[in-house]
Amino acid sequence: MKQFLMATAAVGLLAGTLAPANAEYLPEHRGGTMRLVARSAAGTIDPQINYTLQYWQIYQNLYSGLLAFKKAPGEAGFSKVPNLAEAMPEVSNDGKTYTFKLRKGIKFSNGQDLTTKDVVASFQRIFKVSSPTAGGFYSVIVGADKCLKDAATCTLEGGVVGNEAAGTVTINLNAPDAEFFDKIALPHAAILPADTPTQDVGSSPIPGTGPYYISAYDPNKGMTMSRNPNFKVWSEEAQPDGYPDVVQYDFGLTDEAEVTAVQNGEADWMFDQPPTDRLGEIGTKYADQVFLNTLTAWWYAPMNVNLPPFDNLKARQAVNYALDRNALVNLFGGPVLASPICQVLPPGFPGHVDYCPYSKDPGAKWSAPDLEKAKQLVEESGTKGQKVTIIAEDTAVSKAIGTYMQSVLTDIGYDAQVKPISPNIQFTYIQNTNNKVQISISQWYQDYPAASDFLNILFGCSSFTPGSDSSINISGFCDKDIDAKMKAALALGVTDPEAANKMWAEIDRAVVDLAPIAALFTPRHVDFTSKRVGNFQFNSQFYWMITQSWVQ
Repeated sequence: MKQFLMATAAVGLLAGTLAPANAEYLPEHRGGTMRLVARSAAGTIDPQINYTLQYWQIYQNLYSGLLAFKKAPGEAGFSKVPNLAEAMPEVSNDGKTYTFKLRKGIKFSNGQDLTTKDVVASFQRIFKVSSPTAGGFYSVIVGADKCLKDAATCTLEGGVVGNEAAGTVTINLNAPDAEFFDKIALPHAAILPADTPTQDVGSSPIPGTGPYYISAYDPNKGMTMSRNPNFKVWSEEAQPDGYPDVVQYDFGLTDEAEVTAVQNGEADWMFDQPPTDRLGEIGTKYADQVFLNTLTAWWYAPMNVNLPPFDNLKARQAVNYALDRNALVNLFGGPVLASPICQVLPPGFPGHVDYCPYSKDPGAKWSAPDLEKAKQLVEESGTKGQKVTIIAEDTAVSKAIGTYMQSVLTDIGYDAQVKPISPNIQFTYIQNTNNKVQISISQWYQDYPAASDFLNILFGCSSFTPGSDSSINISGFCDKDIDAKMKAALALGVTDPEAANKMWAEIDRAVVDLAPIAALFTPRHVDFTSKRVGNFQFNSQFYWMITQSWVQ
């Protein structure tokens, strides 16, 4: 009931607090320092490599692409608008050629002028640094096949062509792509200076064109974002000015300490979800500082299909039958904050059709675990007694889920243990096959609203790169028939999105049947802010628009 009070109070407030899209900038609120806290950093600061919500949220203030997702509250944030380009591109060649005209007078935070050379080099760099989406999102660009084979010599010849005199960049595709605008509006397609190193920059910030730049960064301590002295607003929809003069993001607090810091006014917002034992408190005492939003996202447990015991289908299915998803929902904060799920595509997402074969009563929805069925499958698989290590994040919720999964795996016949590691490295660690991760706990938040962004990216053969920290297909799943069907669905989406979504629903069922993952639940997002924060706006694409809020 305490969680319910928190949620209803938050929803009631949220409806009356969100500002209208593209609200007038109020200079009287300009200034001050916005103070953010998180348990840890989120890995490399490189925008073309990092694949975490924590930094993608930050990148909106630092970097720009040719296009952008609209900086507006709610689902308006899924719209694409011109950013570094003056207008949406001219489309020709039956939907395979896009010509962008660059805006004039834009500078990077280091004072360099933005030119067509920077655009061409930035697209080449996606492949040179082995961006986790190079083989997925951007493989449709002419010349990408050569770049994927030999990244060091990547030129994308004929694929991305700059005309410095005309100030245009032309991008040629091998085939029409209904999602291309979404893909080039993402941080992985950020335009960076042409002389940016062609390897992961780690903790060395890259200059950008946004209203802020990273003026100090230590992944063990924090990040400071200061106003970019060379920034001038060219589009309120794509890249509006921000209110705070400085955004200070401190790392190293526990989840509990983050809550306390916000309560005491020592921090203005916490990245991590509040631990369940604090939800009732903040929902009743601080209801006007809590914002709750439904997400197109899921928590899931990838199982390595190339390592014992989960190279056995029955072992993977056993885990799916054994998990009590209601218990998992309660560990996250209760039914107001999460809903059980058995499949890949979240409810309300394109292509979603209810499907749950792993339940006491198989059908459309999850009902209850089936431990007897799970134990039977473990016996039949011949994997009983094998050692299994669960890799979780060292956060309250992830550790609790890991401990619960350890008990379940032990109950059905495995010698299980849980190993929590820092969120700063967990996501890349579980992707790299060299670490021999058998099963882990992860989350996925949509890059953009398309079924392929869950199914093709997380389970496509091209998303699996052995020995790489950027192998987003964590389970190593590669089914040639399913992969071919995903490519067909992507092609069909150009001319018939409705028919394509029916195909994606079939693909969702096929992936679930082969069980490379155990789906856990879909979350709702809790934002807890200090009393100083005004003008809170939640964008469906990138969540809280940090610098569109003020602290004075």
